[in-house]
Amino acid sequence: MHPNQIFHDADAQRNICFARETAFGVLAVNGTEGPLLAHVPFVLSEKGDVVDLHLVRSNPIARNLKTPLNAKIAVSGGDSYISPDWYEVEDQVPTWNYVAVHLTGELELRPQDELREFLDRQSAFFENQLAPKTPWTAGKMTPDVLEKMMRQIVPCRMRVTDVDGTWKLSQNKPDPVRLRAADGVAAFGIGTDLAVMAALMRGVK
Repeated sequence: MHPNQIFHDADAQRNICFARETAFGVLAVNGTEGPLLAHVPFVLSEKGDVVDLHLVRSNPIARNLKTPLNAKIAVSGGDSYISPDWYEVEDQVPTWNYVAVHLTGELELRPQDELREFLDRQSAFFENQLAPKTPWTAGKMTPDVLEKMMRQIVPCRMRVTDVDGTWKLSQNKPDPVRLRAADGVAAFGIGTDLAVMAALMRGVK
């Protein structure tokens, strides 16, 4: 998280909605030999207090979950390099604008018999966004094949104790300067989801 509090102006609900809609992030825990990371899709509850996810059984994080572990999920959104020239004012430096939300909490293994419900709920979340496509369901799979695949993964749950977000959108600049930088992102940006980033920069209030 960026230390400047001006970039932490999003309220908890905006951060929760962003994380829930993105539904993919980097899970981090402290292992016995150092930090452990995994890139995971997840489902975040409506209140933002529970994250459900699954890991491959052989994943080092899963192997370390003999007891619950403190964990964090970093969720990233649009981002772009910002050239000082775009500001059209003197004595500026390069920077990078981005959106990131961190979910902090305690991660635990869940009973294996909860896995099917986890997977059905997660696939429904994504499949429903593909409408009018008929949603894929696990019922389309051969039962023996599905059972074999499910034995290779484990259900996990993180109970969220803190949500924090950085929305670094040049809101520390005067409006005309910020809007010129947004135009630069839209036309020449280097990063991801550049149109989204430019729109966010233009929408700063």
